[in-house]
Amino acid sequence: MTVVDAHIHQWDPLTTPREFSGLAKLFQRVPVPIDWAKRLAPRRDREFVGDPEPFVHPYLPADYRTDADEVPVEAIVHIEVEWSGSGPLAAAEETRWVASLPFGVDTPALGAIIGAGDPAAPGFAELLDAHQLASPLFRGIRTRVESHPDSGVRAHNRAPGALTSPQFLDGFGALAERGLSFEAWVYSQQLPEVTALARRYPDATIVLNHLGTPAGIFGPVGKSTGHNPGQRRELFVQWRDDLAALATHANVVAKVSGLMMPILGHPVPPRGEPTPVPVLLERISPLLQHALDVFGADRLLWGSNFPVDKPITSIGNAAEAVATALTDHGADEKALEQVFRVNAQRIYHVDNF
Repeated sequence: MTVVDAHIHQWDPLTTPREFSGLAKLFQRVPVPIDWAKRLAPRRDREFVGDPEPFVHPYLPADYRTDADEVPVEAIVHIEVEWSGSGPLAAAEETRWVASLPFGVDTPALGAIIGAGDPAAPGFAELLDAHQLASPLFRGIRTRVESHPDSGVRAHNRAPGALTSPQFLDGFGALAERGLSFEAWVYSQQLPEVTALARRYPDATIVLNHLGTPAGIFGPVGKSTGHNPGQRRELFVQWRDDLAALATHANVVAKVSGLMMPILGHPVPPRGEPTPVPVLLERISPLLQHALDVFGADRLLWGSNFPVDKPITSIGNAAEAVATALTDHGADEKALEQVFRVNAQRIYHVDNF
């Protein structure tokens, strides 16, 4: 079975403007051991990235090909990542840059591009048009709206309610009118906001990233999140109920991606020693089984979230753990094909390669 990886990131912080470009350039100029420098970073940043190594170097098609060697990936979907150019149309430059990368030579094909954009910002409709002009593979946007009640958890938007503000809801219409999708990356406490958005725009395709990222569900993060089994159980129960409510909206699909993000509370193994499949299975199976129950195999998409998930495990281990957990819960070969290829082809209009 070939695979469409529905969630990867490409970046070059040394030649393109990223929020972490300054850090990457500093490490180029000053030969400081990265493990030593990591100890000086704020705790919330350390807990989010796990290992800063991938963020201070370019991550390009050949790097992904090497990491995905164990998995027969035929095409990928690129998701925006912290482009920081200036001007109202700057985000479209990331779409143009990604489209120029050497995909499909001796690497998987570029199947679709999800760019950055904020429906609440002035000129959002013009930005969407600029994205579409930048590449015919442009399929939608992701907006940085993640917030968390624990100030020790790294987040972009400190004020909750960004997805349901009048400005956001009004601007979102431009996305829906063009038939473009919206990638919702939120922490699990924000799932009701995604549900409200899906209710307001029932004809818009909303893709929940990373099953809602329940930070701390596998271990302690932040100041007070997931610090004991009782907190983690309470977090799971709330996530479970909110995900079930979201799944009642037929216009929402969910990515079984980002389940190896360090911010979930995974212990970070030594570099080069990926967490083995049995350990991953013990952690992620309850999440995947519930997602399969409420969304069904026809509304789940697999993505590696590389290189963000790289500090915890390999692409091969992640894919095997997801496939095994779903199979153990009754998914057959057809269901796995939907999760690992067919649904991504449908949602992102990825051609057969």
